[in-house]
Amino acid sequence: MSTTMIDQHPAWQALREHADTMRDIHLATLFREPGRYPDFSRRAAGLMLDLSKQRWRHETLDKLLDLARAAGVPEAIVRLLAGERVNISEDRPALHTALRLPAEARLVVDGEDVVPAVHATLDRMAHIVEQCHAGQWRGATGKAVTDVVNLGVGGSDLGPLMVSHALADYRPRDIHPLEVHFASTMDGSQLADYLTRFNPETTLFVLSSKSFTTVDTLSNARTAQDWLMSHLVNGDGDRELVQRQHFIGVSASPEKMSEWGIAEDHQLEFWEWVGGRYSLWGAIGLPIALAVGMDNFRALLAGAHSMDRHFAEAELEANLPVLLALAGIWNNNFLDIRAHSILPYDGRLEFFASYLEQLEMESNGKSVTNHGELTHYSTCPVLWGQLGPNAQHAFYQLLHQGTQAVECDFIAPMRRYDRVEDEATRQHLKNQHRLTLANCFAQSRVLMLGDEAIDDDGPRPSHKRYRGNQPSTTLLLERLTPETLGSLIALYEHKVFVQATIWDINPFDQWGVELGKKIATQTERVLASREGVEALDESSRGLIEAVWEAESRN
Repeated sequence: MSTTMIDQHPAWQALREHADTMRDIHLATLFREPGRYPDFSRRAAGLMLDLSKQRWRHETLDKLLDLARAAGVPEAIVRLLAGERVNISEDRPALHTALRLPAEARLVVDGEDVVPAVHATLDRMAHIVEQCHAGQWRGATGKAVTDVVNLGVGGSDLGPLMVSHALADYRPRDIHPLEVHFASTMDGSQLADYLTRFNPETTLFVLSSKSFTTVDTLSNARTAQDWLMSHLVNGDGDRELVQRQHFIGVSASPEKMSEWGIAEDHQLEFWEWVGGRYSLWGAIGLPIALAVGMDNFRALLAGAHSMDRHFAEAELEANLPVLLALAGIWNNNFLDIRAHSILPYDGRLEFFASYLEQLEMESNGKSVTNHGELTHYSTCPVLWGQLGPNAQHAFYQLLHQGTQAVECDFIAPMRRYDRVEDEATRQHLKNQHRLTLANCFAQSRVLMLGDEAIDDDGPRPSHKRYRGNQPSTTLLLERLTPETLGSLIALYEHKVFVQATIWDINPFDQWGVELGKKIATQTERVLASREGVEALDESSRGLIEAVWEAESRN
């Protein structure tokens, strides 16, 4: 592919001209054309994707597929899954998909088959999980661990937290009681709550950090370490035992884990070719496995792998990640819709929007192409969301009658509560689920049709009118299981990659994040030492001096 900016390509220009003809066509008009639902819905890997409520026609999709081919999407998919160095700025592969390859697979990267090492780590995870679930992992005083606290931030927190919560129904029974918790906040507020309630004799900490230098995680880890030592160390020999039995490390830097004092056989490694926000599939997923069991964790991997295979094998026009990505490209770059809301209609997916915020905006929040040129076009939209039933009472007012156009993703399982044993309770809960689905479908219908969704009840004042024409996607899962959740997450991962390929940006680095960390470290030194403040800007000086003044009053 040439280095010509994608917005200069004839396929982009054709879409721009086509958008001029579509801009004033309402979704209500498009739905008068027969066959939209069967024409724009697809099934794969346990998911059903309905794109019929997007503001497009067959001609639109054909032109978007032309754009994807012009941008080299088919070739990019092959490069990603083959382990080529698609992370250009850091000159390495992005092989999160390798973490969910079956044991019999083979993937050679730089002369080495990476699959055996992946499964060796999974086997070590399984051993830890087995010990904890059997009550055999004991603290320094000999008592079995009952609480595990994951200390991580970003990809070391959001993914494991989201999946552990989503799969709470799959927690294994008849095991030693074990609760998994998450602490990510730099200010220590989450951790402080745990330390007031938990028994240090039975608390295990998992330090999850790719670099093992992340200040958020290490500051929490030092606090946890001091808490354990102050409660459990009575003699010189106790410190090493406490350190060994109450800490597990997960990192791509084993030497730094050892320097911190993590016992070598309590270290789980992952690799530089796994980005943090793509890392829940490996050792970073230890909290998931502890929460739901290793069998369910492996089922999660299998579901993601099924989406990987679909992504690799399906033609573009039937490829779920490609189609989802193209809908976003159409809205963002040609209809000027720069906001995107994620709206799950299942309480177990409470943290899914937060997870996608990092996945999408950290990956594609870029404005420089792979060739070092500033983009002339929009890339990642602003993405946010929360549980749909709650959001209906929060920001749906803006969706229905505000001035901001927003693309929405509605996500729900078709079936739920089949496993509830009590018949009466099961029926009540199924009724609630049906009510939830009714709200999900009704909201997307009103966002689409506006006033046309309402039976004609005579004239209404303008403040009771609804413009509609808000595009949306609906994603249905047969059930929310480890397999379908894995498939759902992988769907969005690949969607991000397809969009990055079209925009010609690198979705696997995060230099903006790195800069923020660097400047924060410098600022913390000024705050602590009270030296160097004169070199800062006027606002930063004023804020720091206000803090110093407040400290002096105590």
